[in-house]
Amino acid sequence: MIQASPRLDSKCPTGPIAERWDKHRFDLKLVNPANKRKFDIIVVGTGLAGASAAASLAELGYDVKAFCIQDSPRRAHSIAAQGGINAAKNYPNDGDSVYRLFYDTVKGGDFRARESNVHRLAEVSNSIIDQCVAQGVPFARDYGGLLDNRSFGGAQVSRTFYARGQTGQQLLLGAYGALMRQVGSGKVQMFPRREMLDVVVVDGVARGIVVKNLVTGEYERHAAHAVLLCTGGYGNAFYLSTNAKACNVTAAWRAHKRGAFFANPCFTQIHPTCIPVAGDHQSKLTLMSESLRNDGRVWVPRKDGDRRPASEIPESERDYYLERRYPSFGNLVPRDVASRAAKERCDAGYGVGASGQAVFLDFLDAIERDGEDAIRAKYGNLFQMYEKITDENPYRTPMRIYPAVHYTMGGLWVDYNLESTIPGLFVLGEANFSDHGANRLGASALMQGLADGYFVAPYTVGGHLAGRALPEVDTENPAFREAELACRERTDRLLAVNGRRTADSIHRDLGLAMWNHCGMARNESGLKTALERIRELRVEFWENVRVPGDGEHLNQALEHAGRVADFLEFAELLAADALDRSESCGGHFREESQTEEGEALRDDKNFCHVSAWEWNGLDEPSTLHQEPLDFEHVKLTQRSYK
Repeated sequence: MIQASPRLDSKCPTGPIAERWDKHRFDLKLVNPANKRKFDIIVVGTGLAGASAAASLAELGYDVKAFCIQDSPRRAHSIAAQGGINAAKNYPNDGDSVYRLFYDTVKGGDFRARESNVHRLAEVSNSIIDQCVAQGVPFARDYGGLLDNRSFGGAQVSRTFYARGQTGQQLLLGAYGALMRQVGSGKVQMFPRREMLDVVVVDGVARGIVVKNLVTGEYERHAAHAVLLCTGGYGNAFYLSTNAKACNVTAAWRAHKRGAFFANPCFTQIHPTCIPVAGDHQSKLTLMSESLRNDGRVWVPRKDGDRRPASEIPESERDYYLERRYPSFGNLVPRDVASRAAKERCDAGYGVGASGQAVFLDFLDAIERDGEDAIRAKYGNLFQMYEKITDENPYRTPMRIYPAVHYTMGGLWVDYNLESTIPGLFVLGEANFSDHGANRLGASALMQGLADGYFVAPYTVGGHLAGRALPEVDTENPAFREAELACRERTDRLLAVNGRRTADSIHRDLGLAMWNHCGMARNESGLKTALERIRELRVEFWENVRVPGDGEHLNQALEHAGRVADFLEFAELLAADALDRSESCGGHFREESQTEEGEALRDDKNFCHVSAWEWNGLDEPSTLHQEPLDFEHVKLTQRSYK
């Protein structure tokens, strides 16, 4: 029997699932329109979740301060999303519905997400498309001028709206336009090139943040009535990932150390369609959109050790292993399934390329069927990007792909209102532990980020503002002084080590340990080895890191060192969570827990819960809190895509 922690109240409404969100919205307390201008709100991060939240809250009348680590909100990592955004419009008339999107998402997440949250996500998905079309987002259209759709993994319907291979960028430009309109009206103040270093908690409620100006080196204090963290995921703990180099865990981790529980950190997604590692000179990996699996066929040679060029391997000697193993879904199985299948083939000696750590993604059949012009119209910029990186023409020879760290389903624990265990601290988008359970379906990240920002937070933040006593607090409050002092002392400590190793070299060693022992496959022995190695690297970091320059000016080495220090603490929690969860589910694959066919084997009796961890101090074990998951509408079954 899973024991619910008294510290975790999901605040999920009851009643018919299709009516819960409407009922909950009605029950939330409202802020009078004339009173909204009396409240200040801080939004940290200006990707899809942050930009949409800041624009929406300002449109309602609140005064908003928006902070981004980049020089412009347009450079948020949301622009890197390629393939599309899901919605249950059912425009192709192929059997989609809100309930089917809800069902596919719960199943795709391997039954490790809250039903209430997922159904709300499916409900508001249609409004997101309407919102973005009204903003002028240039979604692809069919011959008749209507919005087009394509398929993505884990679904047997076409529900993904897209803008060639630039969907994230186009959606972000729409949100950015809405945000800058509010900047122009004076309702949003933009603070670019700031990094959040701490959350300030006054009388148990989040009332502000401490940030560092990355250009001048100055520390700044900002007070508000609510704080929204929209700072993305922690995939760069693995060093090599598809994330931008600026993506980090610092904001979420500092909030965690102030009392925000961290949920399911071991749920990390490995994307199956990435350009393989070419050597130790690389600092990141490049994603090839999952949309490519609509027309591309994944295969390896039937004979192990066959290193012939693809053009020399006849059809009879090719193994289209996804189509063979999963005939119902074929190349469009979910990401975790496709990733493990690629790893299994490569580990067995069937991999291609010089390293043997790759499989083919072949478009020859699609080009012969539809013509090169049609494929170019769908995927032209993706093909161009692949050719620039590899110097191979994917119209003539198959792409080579291999799985890589991509999205993180874990994050700060939030209730149905997106509020963390620190009252007044809301967490949106990938930074929260999300609606995706143990695996995210492709094209659902953009959906969640915009759902949280446009259609959830504007209601639930208002409930917080109207439902709590929030006495005036300014930045001279002792809590602000204490938080800033702690940030300064940490910076001084980093600069004082004056060792012989760069932060980047230690980060690379951390990533290697994480990938080898906490990557696509995990086991008890490997996870214990990882924990030992992480602790060794943390000692090495604080004894031997070298950070040139000072803390009073622009210093990117100092920025990076601070983030690596947080990764070294966070990675231990990720590995500990993976060790504790001795089942396989979604992106978390424990080798001790698999079916006879090598698929993930859940343990619903012992692990049908959210694991939420409470910080107790460095080198002290974190406290595990459990939120049981109940499934009333989607029956708990062994996932199958065969």
